[in-house]
Amino acid sequence: MGITARGIGLLVAAVLLLAAGFRFGYPELTLLGAAAGTALAVALVAAARRPRLLVSRQADPDRVARGEPAAMTLTVRNAGRVGAASMLATDRCGDRLVPVPVLRLRAGSDTTVSYPVPTSRRGVVPVGPLRVTRRDPLGLVVLARSYGDVVPVWVHPRIHPLRAVPTGAGRSLDGRVDAVPHGSITFDSLREYVVGDELRRVHWRTSARVGELMVRENVDTSLPRIVVLLDNRSVAHPDRVGGVAESFESACEAAASVVTAAVHEDLPVVLLFVTADDASVDSIGTGPSGPLDRLAAVTLTNEGTLEAATARLRRDRLGDTLVVLTGPGATEDLGHVGALRGAYPSVVAGIFGAAEPTPPGAAGLVVVDAADGAAFAAEWDGVRRW
Repeated sequence: MGITARGIGLLVAAVLLLAAGFRFGYPELTLLGAAAGTALAVALVAAARRPRLLVSRQADPDRVARGEPAAMTLTVRNAGRVGAASMLATDRCGDRLVPVPVLRLRAGSDTTVSYPVPTSRRGVVPVGPLRVTRRDPLGLVVLARSYGDVVPVWVHPRIHPLRAVPTGAGRSLDGRVDAVPHGSITFDSLREYVVGDELRRVHWRTSARVGELMVRENVDTSLPRIVVLLDNRSVAHPDRVGGVAESFESACEAAASVVTAAVHEDLPVVLLFVTADDASVDSIGTGPSGPLDRLAAVTLTNEGTLEAATARLRRDRLGDTLVVLTGPGATEDLGHVGALRGAYPSVVAGIFGAAEPTPPGAAGLVVVDAADGAAFAAEWDGVRRW
């Protein structure tokens, strides 16, 4: 709550009039001061009355690729019994404010406004909350409150179709790459029986001991696994255009393209960042833990080193094909990536925004130099060996 300049002037006048009226014995001045103070008190009560507003939002859609259209529909309903007079509202959409027509919104009625969400840049665009400002009829007091929750709109990197998907050194027993839904080779764990499980997978000895049907879970250890490491260090992407590191944006597009291509081929894929130490297997999903959502939210940081990230990869051995995506500031660190050739049979490095092409065979790697995500996709499909 705040007092406007007009309210401050009236408050000062009330104090002076009351002081002069009592000091010099002028009842007229005392009456005027009391009237000014009463007006200010009434204004405080009027502005402090909290309107009952129900706010709902609907993003259409809430996940888009960079550059695709997205809209937010906001509905505000007055659930009170008295009309909310002198009420102004604005909705926050990213860094801008959107006016919402709620002035003189009658009790029981609602208003709806729809506006586009900016998707020109990759990221998470927070929309909300609704900011409602109330003033008294005399404009003496102003009070602002927030309504509704913040709804994120996920702007994913652009995805460029890839025809070639590395299969690494893993092969199934008949020489082909097979995606077996329940595994085929190595025992992994036991779980409770659910309707639809094959009876030949029931582990009868354990079932007799625990009193419930228990089913064997197997994994296919020959199935290729792809590891994508995105370099999100600021030193790796030193060039800025309008405050944006275009090489990093291109690397995000490349990561999204590789992950999406692997998922379409039903191949396990792991998405990692240089500054993060989680190594969970992700799939394209609707939750914020999906890889595309993670790529939308990732930002450049000043922490972490490529040497530490490669040390974790060497220790964990998460797959057989490693794809490292970085910028021009990391060309001197490719030796750390090349040292992973013993742990990962196939290592590919994508470098974006470099002034000069990387020498062939640098650090013993397959190097893909590209200016942006589209150029990376074209070069990627032209790689003859993994």
